[in-house]
Amino acid sequence: MRRRALLLAVLALAAGAAPAAPVHIAALVPHARLAGQGRFTWFTLPIYDAALWVGDQGYRPGAPFALDLRYARKLAGARIADASAEQMAKLGARTAGQRQAWLERMRALFPDVREGSHITGVALADGGAAFYLDGKALGTLTDPAFARAFFAIWLDPATAAPALRQALLKDAAPR
Repeated sequence: MRRRALLLAVLALAAGAAPAAPVHIAALVPHARLAGQGRFTWFTLPIYDAALWVGDQGYRPGAPFALDLRYARKLAGARIADASAEQMAKLGARTAGQRQAWLERMRALFPDVREGSHITGVALADGGAAFYLDGKALGTLTDPAFARAFFAIWLDPATAAPALRQALLKDAAPR
């Protein structure tokens, strides 16, 4: 099944067609299209490839979008949660107590990953965030403040990875 989807995506790209959104993204982001993609590295080591999917409204407050991370290496879910909370703190999200509560939720939600695993975060129209591992639901956090802080890690102008942000937002304007 996965090989067939990959083959279809390669054929679509070769024919000049835009890649189709994965089913779990298309279900929550109407008319999803790939806005941009890039790689996150740490001291030249690839950590993950990121892809931003937006709908007709593009990337803007209140519009649903999805951020898909395909990991280049094995990582513990607790480490992913810790790194996310650390970046939220650097961006000044909420209070230390709120970030600690978010960290506990992320530690419970984020699984360990291996090379090739995808974790997808979907910013929902109601302000919450839904998470998936390789297209299978992990859970939803309904707190809009959490969703804003989480996605700011990649999309806020003050992100620690400005080149990745620029690549993700390349074609994120409304259509």
